[in-house]
Order: sequence, then C-alpha cells, then structure tokens
Amino acid sequence: MRALRLVLLSLFFVLPLPASAYGDRFAEALPQGSAASGGAVRVERSPYIGYGARSDYLPLNVFTGEHAYLQSDRVGLKLGVDAGQRVDAFLAHRYEGTPLVHPPAVLDGMALREQGTDIGFGYRRRVAWGTLSAEYLRNVDGASHGSELRLHFEEEVQRGSLRLWPQAMLSWRDRRLNDYYYGVRAGEATAARPAYEADAGFNLQLALYAGYRLGNRWLLLGGVSATQWASTVRGSPIVAGGVQTAATLGLLYDHSPAPAYWTEPRTLWVKYYYGNASNCDVAKIARLVCTSSSTPEQSRVASIELGRTLIERLNGWNMDIAGYIGLLHHDENGAQPDSWQVNAYFKSYWYGFPWRDRVKTRIGLGSGLSYAGRVPYIEARNQAADQENENKLLTYLDPTIDFSLGDLVGSRALKNTFLGVGVSHRSGIFGLSRLLGSVDGGSNYIYAYVEVGI
Repeated sequence: MRALRLVLLSLFFVLPLPASAYGDRFAEALPQGSAASGGAVRVERSPYIGYGARSDYLPLNVFTGEHAYLQSDRVGLKLGVDAGQRVDAFLAHRYEGTPLVHPPAVLDGMALREQGTDIGFGYRRRVAWGTLSAEYLRNVDGASHGSELRLHFEEEVQRGSLRLWPQAMLSWRDRRLNDYYYGVRAGEATAARPAYEADAGFNLQLALYAGYRLGNRWLLLGGVSATQWASTVRGSPIVAGGVQTAATLGLLYDHSPAPAYWTEPRTLWVKYYYGNASNCDVAKIARLVCTSSSTPEQSRVASIELGRTLIERLNGWNMDIAGYIGLLHHDENGAQPDSWQVNAYFKSYWYGFPWRDRVKTRIGLGSGLSYAGRVPYIEARNQAADQENENKLLTYLDPTIDFSLGDLVGSRALKNTFLGVGVSHRSGIFGLSRLLGSVDGGSNYIYAYVEVGI
C-alpha cells in the first residue's frame, strides 16, 4: 500500500492537506484546469483535554484537472457520468492523532496515535438547490483500520469577486476509528484516566468557506467550521467535549495558463540531475558561502523530472512559471536501504540579465512538496542528533542557475537545452506545520543537471 500511495502522489502536482479530520475545501475556489499555490494559517480547538487552541501553517497547492484533482485533504481521480454527476476514487490524509509538539498531560503514558491515510470512493450529484455527495473512506496504512461514511451538502453563492460555500456534513465513524483516536487502552489506564472504549457514532459539521479575488492572480481564502462530535467520543476521559471550532485564513496565487501570455505553444521540459548530499544550509549554498558536497556516508541522488511551462513572460517581465513532477532515487551507499522520492512543485524562472540576448541565463526557484518512501539517511541522522521529529512528507525547494547550451555554442537546435547546478532541499518549515510532522530540519543535495525543452 505504500507503493500505491507513492504512485498516486506522483501523478499530480502538490498535495495540500488539512489540519483537522475533515479538511478545508479551498480547491472549490478555482475552476477546472487551474493550478495554484500559497499558504494558510489555521487555528482550531483541540478535542484533547488541556491542549486548548492550536495554530498551524498549511502549505496550499491546488490542481483541478478534467480527470484528476487535488484538494486540501486528498488526491484523486474523477469520472463525470453527465453534466450533473460524477464518481471519485481518492487517497485522503486524516489529520487526527496525538499532538507531536507539547502533547497535553492527559495523554502522558499513552501510545502515539498516528495520522492516517484513507482510500475513498465518492459520488456527487448537482441538484437545483446545491450539490449532494456521499463518500466512503477506509484507513489503509494500518493506523486505525477504521471506516467512515460521509453525507455532504454544499451550495455556492457568488457576489461579484466574492464566492461563498456554506456546507453541512453528517458522518458515521465506526468503532475502530473512534476508539483508536479517543479510546484509552487497559495498559494506559490510570486513576485519573480510566480505560475507555469509544463506540461507533455520528458527527455533524457546519462550515462556511469563502474566496475573494484580488486581481487576476491572487485569491484571498477564509473558512470557519464547527464540529459536534459523537457522544461516545465526548464521553472519553481524554476528550474535552463540546463543539470543536476552527478558522482558516490563506492566500493563493493562480498559476493557471492564460492565452494572453502565449507567444508559442507551451514547452514540455525534461530534466535529469545527479548530485551528492551536503551538510551545508541551503541559504549558504545559494550564496556560495558553503558548497561542500562531502558527507561521511557519501549518499547520492539521481532524478528525472517532467515539467510544463504554465505562464510565459508573466506581466511582460522576463519571468516564466512552470510546474514540475519528478521521481528521485536515493543511493545511500550502504548507510541504509536505497529508496525513492517524489517531488512536485511550481517553479519561477527569471532571465533578465543584460546578456540575455547573447546567452540566456536563468535563475530558478521551485517550491512544492516532497514525499520520500524512506526518510533520507542524512535527514534521519541530523534529526536524531537534534532529538527532532522526522517525516516522509516535507516541503521542497529547488533553487537553480543555468544557461542555454545552444546560445553558448551557437546552435539553434540546442537553444532550449540548459546546463546548470541546483539544490534539492527538503524542509519542515521550522516545525511550524503539523502537516509536515512538526519537523524542524531537512536535507540538502547539491546537483548538476541538463534540461531540454521540447
């Protein structure tokens, strides 16, 4: 099942995930064929006693294709039955479980409740007064082994640049799902925390999400929700009870292609790179302050990437934006078993140097997400030394500089062939995001590459 998750994650751009069990429907803010990235801050009331309100940073990356989509909690495939109906198959991240930073005292001595991954199937139908949908989800990564059935209603209201999505959802969660996250096992019981088995039950959520256009490219997002948990969950000795509330505020930049930007068909890019692990910080590498690629284990990476230009000469500037997805192989040189990694990101290229008409030179910066089948050795080693968490899913940065080989040697056939150097960087954003396992740290690989535009 890990292989299935890796394959599905590799099919699409970047995966934005929620900070609660039910997620934010920010993908609905964009029409079909859109791609966007940004970030959001979410504050929610924790269901666990003594933890109170918690804040979280969410990297937001959205893609809505004809047959594939990314929402704030899932990556999926969809098939339209007709104009008003569709069926879906998806993988969804369930963002429940033990807080990874400063867990409340009520959870002391209890085993870690892992975040889960669900496989799901859905059906939606548009009616005169809104959209109705039904979804079935089942845990597939061995966290809870639980299941959930959701019945969902939403409506859309348009007021000029403002779009609103009022929503209501009724969900039935089975015993295994509720008991895993909110039960107390016999071996975890204390005088103040008796053993408890949570049963199946119904949750009710009401929510309102909004999007407001700030010009052609920027979109301001917001949302509020309130969840009434089932009585069997509220009765747990580790649950605060009452209604769980949450609020989110975010900003998206729309990378969607616009015909006005095109002077020629969109370019397909094929990139290959090879590099070595580095103990240098990515900022120091970019400033050429530290460029050593020598580490005790001498681990290496090789990657093949495919990209597509989305916007050419943004706003008339010497700048393009592209979307990339890559499959990377970790050669750990015997330090641990070799592994694979999926990187998916948007990238901006600036090529406004004075000599651009003679030799086109680009400075690039990519930003997205990275999913590793096994946490890279250099990353795991550094995290263990600092007594920090590690996580397979982290943010991804890809700073590069390159030049046109064709311009350099005077060959028109090689004009769209670039040679360059870059840094493959995984980061947890200083431990600010529960989405990324509250990781404070990451890893860097300095690489050389060739990229060809077709």
